[in-house]
Amino acid sequence: MNIENIEAFVYIVHFNSFNKAAEALYVSQPSISARIQSLERELDVRLFEREGRHFTLTEKGKQFLPYAQNILKTYKAGRQQLQAAEQQADELRIGCTLSGANYILPQVLPLFKRRHRHIRIKLLTAPSETILEKVLAKELDIGLTRSLSHPDIESEQLYEDPIRLFVHRSHPFAGKMSLTMEEVGREPIVFFECGSLDWNRIHRLFQTLDVPPRIEMQIDNLETAKKLVVGGMGISFLPELSVRKEIREGLLHPLDMPQLSGLSLRTHLLSLKGQGTELGQLFTEVIRGVDLREGTA
Repeated sequence: MNIENIEAFVYIVHFNSFNKAAEALYVSQPSISARIQSLERELDVRLFEREGRHFTLTEKGKQFLPYAQNILKTYKAGRQQLQAAEQQADELRIGCTLSGANYILPQVLPLFKRRHRHIRIKLLTAPSETILEKVLAKELDIGLTRSLSHPDIESEQLYEDPIRLFVHRSHPFAGKMSLTMEEVGREPIVFFECGSLDWNRIHRLFQTLDVPPRIEMQIDNLETAKKLVVGGMGISFLPELSVRKEIREGLLHPLDMPQLSGLSLRTHLLSLKGQGTELGQLFTEVIRGVDLREGTA
């Protein structure tokens, strides 16, 4: 019997929705339906009565539910036990968003390795929600994500990276002391969009303009957006940490705008509440002692 079919059945009952179960399992709604049909064929019973978009458990479905829940619980416990047994005691498992992996960890990991040479590092780069799920499943020791909340998770703000407007060094704005949103809106904009709620503030600032801004490119990759600005393709709102090297080399020029005051990209440190691993605690001690703005301990 396919464990994925049983998992689909339990999730549908838990969420009382095929769509929500599909989202939770990161599969399509047709895939969820196909798993249920396969399970019903294996059991030779109908588990759900369907009426359009609505459904109810059949009597056979109600009878099978506690067994399915126990099967899934036992399977997950066994998988976690095997993973724990295989995991080396000297391996630190870190989950990190792409921006954190690019600009924070390169400052922290060398220091961590100097202090704990025997510990190997395993890094997973993924969206914040995926990292949260894997920390909860004890597949990661620590996570660096945007702000997330969960009753079983300890979340500590680690770093607040100011968002500023950056232009190429030869851009006419490079010599200006102040700018209005109208002036910014007339320039070709490379708009980096990372999904953080803070970016909505920039959208709202542009909504006050009589003429829509010239957003020439909308980019979901920070390195790509930065390189386009370096190449003179437009101006962009970027986290300061990501362009520190380019500022130092004189390739990009930061501009301060009062409208951006308080706008930042926040990185949080996630760990399992009351069950943090020893290696995760060692990493936390190191990263708390690093001045990320200066890149020093």
